[in-house]
Amino acid sequence: MIEATRTRRELIVLVLVAVVAAVWWTASVWTRSEAITEASKEAEALVRQHSRLIDSELARFRLLPIVLGDYGDVAEVLTHPTPKAAARLSGKLALLARKTGASRVYFLDWNGLAIAASNIGEADSFVGQNFSFRPYFTDAVRDGSAEYYGAGVITKRSGLFIARRIDESGEAFGVVVVKYEFDTLSGTWASDPGQTLIVDANGIVLAAPDPSELLTTIRPLAPATRAAIRSTGQYGDAALAPGAYALEGADRITSPAGASMVHAALPIAGTDLRLLHLTDTEPALAAAARRATLVALAAAPLLALIASALWWRISRAARLAADRRALEAAVSERTAQLQDEMGHRALADQRFRLAREELAQANRLAALGSITAGMMHEISQPVATIRTLSENALHHLAADRMDRVRASLGTAIEMTERIGTLMQEMRGFSRRGEGRVGPLPLDAVIAGTMLLMEDRIRKAGIRLNRSPEGLGTVFGDRVRLEQVLVNLLQNAVEALHDIRAPQIDLIVTREGDTMRLTVADNGPGIDPRLGKEVFQPFVTNKPNGLGLGLRIASDIMADLGGSLALGVSPLGGAAFVVTMRAA
Repeated sequence: MIEATRTRRELIVLVLVAVVAAVWWTASVWTRSEAITEASKEAEALVRQHSRLIDSELARFRLLPIVLGDYGDVAEVLTHPTPKAAARLSGKLALLARKTGASRVYFLDWNGLAIAASNIGEADSFVGQNFSFRPYFTDAVRDGSAEYYGAGVITKRSGLFIARRIDESGEAFGVVVVKYEFDTLSGTWASDPGQTLIVDANGIVLAAPDPSELLTTIRPLAPATRAAIRSTGQYGDAALAPGAYALEGADRITSPAGASMVHAALPIAGTDLRLLHLTDTEPALAAAARRATLVALAAAPLLALIASALWWRISRAARLAADRRALEAAVSERTAQLQDEMGHRALADQRFRLAREELAQANRLAALGSITAGMMHEISQPVATIRTLSENALHHLAADRMDRVRASLGTAIEMTERIGTLMQEMRGFSRRGEGRVGPLPLDAVIAGTMLLMEDRIRKAGIRLNRSPEGLGTVFGDRVRLEQVLVNLLQNAVEALHDIRAPQIDLIVTREGDTMRLTVADNGPGIDPRLGKEVFQPFVTNKPNGLGLGLRIASDIMADLGGSLALGVSPLGGAAFVVTMRAA
């Protein structure tokens, strides 16, 4: 009896341990999967954010060759170069490079000879160097424009070369080149979680947090590919050896520290480069292991309670069975006595009936043991609660505030939802590039602009008057129209800095098939000596202005089939009139 009891107890303990282990394993599998999923989502969100930034940067730098091609001194310097004129133009290019963050800006004559460059006077000055063999020069001469990424012949630094042919009166006489390096973006991204890389189609690293990883590969190059790159001189004499970043399958990359990281990738608009963002999985997996352990620990007391209940049921059934056997023995003994005492038959019969009734009762009690299996369905509800309790316990351990576990969790979820909403809202405007031109509500364009500018206008104490809604539709591209309006409003806000009772009016009128949106202010206005010259590059009345904003806005409106012009401000200051085609 004692041995049987010990065996049953050991069996229940083994079952309890097995169930706790199963709960831990199930929780571990689930939490690891969730951790990897969350890390992947974080990588995808950050790569989209970084993609918008680099698209914006490249869109800005792609405008520079267009603007520089219209600069008045260029034709004279390229066709009849003199040291003084070239030096003067180089000085302007140096200032422009510092203002815009461009690595190098330089002009090549029709033979590929650098006549003016932003790095004039430096040890690696481009002036006097011949770049006619570079693909960006030959492609720009042939096609009008070109983009080429590779290592500089002189600097040995990798970057994106944006080139444009300079034409005048149908005659081509040179090429303007803007070189953009990605190291500034790498510094900007360094504060974000994870690591961000830019690689070309062959997996060669062009931007990385560690400069020593530049011009290494995330996967080995095929001999034919290496030979083709070497023959073009795209990356100079760089070894292009495998670096510390190593591609593992479709979504994993090993970092220089040896950590396995998930990554998300997006193409960079207008190139065959790819943007990769890597997120370390080790912290997430460690947190997942802790959550699984907490689930198992939280489940153990409940499972122990259930095991105790089962043990009680089994022990009780065993006791009832023993009692039944003892009762049956007593009945048999009593029956023998009744056979010996025939004179006491009536009494014996009565006792026998009583014994039988007691036996029936014992049978009914023994039957209760069969209902224990029905208790298993009650486990499903507590298990659902275990998951919530374990997550609450994890956040409690991190925040060390037991009495505010549920409030903290609710706040965290609310904040997460808010972050998701803000990032979704920023994407629209941040994406750069040329979208499809078509009919769109003018109300939506103004509303999108106000989303970006209204807070700044309000903080500046400026009164803003807008035309009523229901303004109709125009032909255009929303992102580029918003860019023009943001530029005009920024200029107006800066002009009203020291104005008492500053005011800006947005006035919309329609004349036939034309819609006009006037941005007027009560500031000091435009210097009469400038007049329409404000739309020329490098012309500005701001002390620290570069003089490109209005020219870019004017070019955008011209591309959209409209125009940007000076107007007469009803408020006495400056006014700019945006003309659009009505849809």
